[in-house]
Amino acid sequence: LVPEIQSLPEGTISNYLSNTKLSPYVFYIEKILRYKEHTLSKEIEEILAMAHEVVIAPMEFFRKLDNADMRFGTITDDEGNTVELSHGNFITFLMNYRRDIRNNAFHTYYEAYNNHKYSIAQSLASSVKKDVFFSRVRKFKSCLHQALFPDNIPDTVYHTLIETVSGNLQPLFKYLLYRKEALGLTQLHFYDTYVPLVADIPFSMEYEKACQVCAQALQILGDEYVTTLHKGLLGGWVDRYENRGKVSGAYSSGCYDSPPYILLNYDANTINSLYTLIHESGHSMHSYYSRKNQPYVYHEYTIFVAEVASTLNEILLSHYLLQQYTDNPRMQAYILNREIDEIRGTLFRQTMFAEFELIVHTMAENNQPLTFQAMTESYANLLQKYFGNTIVIDPALHLEYLRIPHFYSAFYVYKYATGIAAALSLAKQIINDPAASQHYLKFLSLGGSMFPLDELKVAGVDMESPQPVIDALNYFDSLVDKFIAIHKTLG
Repeated sequence: LVPEIQSLPEGTISNYLSNTKLSPYVFYIEKILRYKEHTLSKEIEEILAMAHEVVIAPMEFFRKLDNADMRFGTITDDEGNTVELSHGNFITFLMNYRRDIRNNAFHTYYEAYNNHKYSIAQSLASSVKKDVFFSRVRKFKSCLHQALFPDNIPDTVYHTLIETVSGNLQPLFKYLLYRKEALGLTQLHFYDTYVPLVADIPFSMEYEKACQVCAQALQILGDEYVTTLHKGLLGGWVDRYENRGKVSGAYSSGCYDSPPYILLNYDANTINSLYTLIHESGHSMHSYYSRKNQPYVYHEYTIFVAEVASTLNEILLSHYLLQQYTDNPRMQAYILNREIDEIRGTLFRQTMFAEFELIVHTMAENNQPLTFQAMTESYANLLQKYFGNTIVIDPALHLEYLRIPHFYSAFYVYKYATGIAAALSLAKQIINDPAASQHYLKFLSLGGSMFPLDELKVAGVDMESPQPVIDALNYFDSLVDKFIAIHKTLG
């Protein structure tokens, strides 16, 4: 169907688009026509399609090596047990209060990547060269242009994100310097950045109570939103608890003719489950409003806007909990630190990843060799840029880029950073003026009926401007100041 539409004469297309019977499909058809200048002859398209298995080989090689073949060695835990290190428990060991265990876990884990560094670097380089090949064959200006084209995102949005975040790193430096002080260290290493600064927080909340808390935290979004969500969470929307043979984690799913469904593994004894519930509720309510207000052809929203709805819910939950725990400074400090680390990992870290992707793709486009040494040097320079003198950058950390699966889906990770920036900006507007929630609900109802930047403008945020990112950075700075002030009072 797509090639047939693209092959129609412009006059015929104009006549069709002016037909009122086709008016619901105008945007859908226009999106197809945008690709006309990047679509090749039937014969060449068939050849490119036949090459699919070859094209995905670098990604598949990395997946098999990283998930099946690689072994990460063993370490001794704080009870003296020998434990095999894995992707699943690596971060848990970095959160351990014993520094020798953190150090050992960090270096043991990265030694596995050091043992395969040339193979993985070649795999990543091949993936980047694949991106260059397709961008040139399909007549895009660059790999970045090709990746942003489906969502109609100007290259300037990507560059503005990097320039704004990398030019305003002082709040991050302030937090890392305080982390060093709070841990009583003379030097902070990367393996010291995950250990909790506020520990031993007693928490217990049954699922039904968690649903009530979510409803109260989101009341600012209006009665329809809250009533629909609360009814769904207590009705048939959620597979709530862990069970034998059940997949781990959490996600929201469903289809056009069904309610939203949430897979959850709720644990009443951790506040993380409460945050996961409200996060997935954001996705589900986005789907609910989209399916309710859009025809089938537009009911699916883009990844660019997907995390806005879920992240905004988490921000509103933190805002609500901080108000509820005014007489409990330890819990307030915990919530603030949790939010700080979430933004640190999403806004700052993903932007650094995005800049690395831009660097290596630009190198390939300029016919510069993508050797292990060249890519490692580029990543090491970024680590120095984004961490400054706040941490000691161990040589092992230079290999971090080798373990990031998202790098095989070019220019994807920036969406996490723009998503949290948009969510923080919108949350600020809604908290300051609850009437702004009406614009936000309109945004949730748009599905995929507009390009994502236009949808976000309906919500009240312009991602073509640096302001949402600046707002997010200022918000992060305020969280750090609040956290430091409270944390210093704790015994």
